[in-house]
Amino acid sequence: MSVNHGTNPLKTAVEGQVLIMERTFNAPRTLVYQAFSQPEHLSKWWGPKGWETEIRQFDFQAGGVWFYCMKCMDKNQGDFYGQESCGKAVYQEMIEPEKIVYKDYFADAEGKEMDGMPEILVTIEFIEDEGSTKVITRSQFASTETLQQVMEMGVVEGFSSQMERLDDLLEQLQ
Repeated sequence: MSVNHGTNPLKTAVEGQVLIMERTFNAPRTLVYQAFSQPEHLSKWWGPKGWETEIRQFDFQAGGVWFYCMKCMDKNQGDFYGQESCGKAVYQEMIEPEKIVYKDYFADAEGKEMDGMPEILVTIEFIEDEGSTKVITRSQFASTETLQQVMEMGVVEGFSSQMERLDDLLEQLQ
């Protein structure tokens, strides 16, 4: 696993068509799970720094849909400023507070899945470890080429940034 340097680094690895990202939070597992499963928490940390997330639909159950749009509000992000990026998740399985599984799609502003963009099967595990919680995200792609395409779009950097935002929220909630 490669490691981003920082006070609480994101560890990443690629195994075939799967991108694995791992980070530990100094918070109890139930609270970390709630941050992923409750829209009032998700909207505060989902997306990279400098972006705001609006949750337009949220039904946290198997077969339920989470549809959101993020907008760059940071003028210092150059060409990204003012851009909107939407996503849609269709939940497959949840085991509270251990695991969430969903299919992830790039979406347009109306929630329609975008043609030519990858479908990603995401499995998030929440592992309690002496008062801390390790979050392991496995993103499975249809091909290694698709995985590479998404990595070139900056998925690791964006995910690392939003994990820092989650860390800040968890500190506020405790």
